[in-house]
Amino acid sequence: MTDPERRDDPVLARGLTQPRRRDVLGLGGLAAAGLALAACSGGGTAPPARPVDAQNTVQKFWAAQKRHGHVNFANWPLYIDTGHKTLQEFTATTGITVSYAEVIQSAPSWVSKVSPIIHAGESIGYDLMVVTNGFWFSQLLTGSELIPLDQSLLPNFHKYAAAKFQHRSFDPGNTYSVPWASGTTGIAWNPKFIQTPVTSLNELWNPAYKGRVGMLADIQDLGNFGLLKLGITPETSTLADWQAAGKALTRQRDEGLVRGYYGQSYIDELTSGNTWISMAWSGDIFQQNLSSGTDLRFVIPDEGGTLWTDNMLIPRYAQNPVDAMMLMDWYYQPQIAAQLTESINYISAVPAAQPIIARAADKARGSSRQLLREVATSELVWPTPTDYRRLHNYPDVSGKLQAGYEAIFNPLIRA
Repeated sequence: MTDPERRDDPVLARGLTQPRRRDVLGLGGLAAAGLALAACSGGGTAPPARPVDAQNTVQKFWAAQKRHGHVNFANWPLYIDTGHKTLQEFTATTGITVSYAEVIQSAPSWVSKVSPIIHAGESIGYDLMVVTNGFWFSQLLTGSELIPLDQSLLPNFHKYAAAKFQHRSFDPGNTYSVPWASGTTGIAWNPKFIQTPVTSLNELWNPAYKGRVGMLADIQDLGNFGLLKLGITPETSTLADWQAAGKALTRQRDEGLVRGYYGQSYIDELTSGNTWISMAWSGDIFQQNLSSGTDLRFVIPDEGGTLWTDNMLIPRYAQNPVDAMMLMDWYYQPQIAAQLTESINYISAVPAAQPIIARAADKARGSSRQLLREVATSELVWPTPTDYRRLHNYPDVSGKLQAGYEAIFNPLIRA
């Protein structure tokens, strides 16, 4: 990665491990209905019987849709199985062809590109796109730029997705999204310099590591760690909590503990020993150890870490929404989820994929066998139940809240 924008964009970094006007039944009303539905769903619980007819509006929209035999899929680079065999199998099974494009280079630039098109009442040319939860997901949601999903078209998701991925604070009831892949933000350390296993967030504030601590420049992850350091749950945090977290992170910086605030380059700093301990993304540590033979360690600290998710979404005015939903659900079949995870090495929402990869490892030979064993057994790919209990989503930064959040945490990384 040599492009400066790509190297410094933390969302891209962890994703690299990879028109006609239309207004059926009033999509503006549909989006508003979906928002009402999400507000009523309470993290996956059943909504009230008649939430201002929101559910009926969504059902009417989907009842009018038909399968067209094609889907246009926008994703990040290198974020699918090698050779796109999962897409080929989808076409062979369903007859639906897929135009797959690696056109999302950064979340800000992508959303900035597609939002004006949607607000002009036009299709963006893609029926399915992958966007990470956080600022940009919230912007799409509050801007009524997404189509609420037809839950009846997601049988594999509801059957095979782990409970952690069916009850998410940023999209209750999976009203607008289902996960493509996920990762965690925790702490990594280089055992050449720190021999005692790290278990606590307090180690990022340890004076023994002055000038050797790496922090992430992603202010959503950074803010989460400030909150967790203070024992505050990110999902329910307030502006006052963010201010307290900002002060804790400012003290850490002003005491000279932090060597730098990094994008993807944190992995090089940690490997070289410029930093000894750092905030880190699980997929990076797994891949660095696998590809470079390093022995970097990773932990979800006792106080907690972040679970971030790259989500499949259907943009408003999509031309082939039924075909898009069929493709979304396709990836929740355990065999297909296993193929995807074998290639990208990020957390799958489908636990049943793990034994499939383990059996494939038993049958493989040579280097492939070792690779598959690593993927099948690594807690960086398959967090433990204890890890999941310690993992949190980002705070709600929708609407005007984002400006307040940015005002607190942006100065840290720009100082």
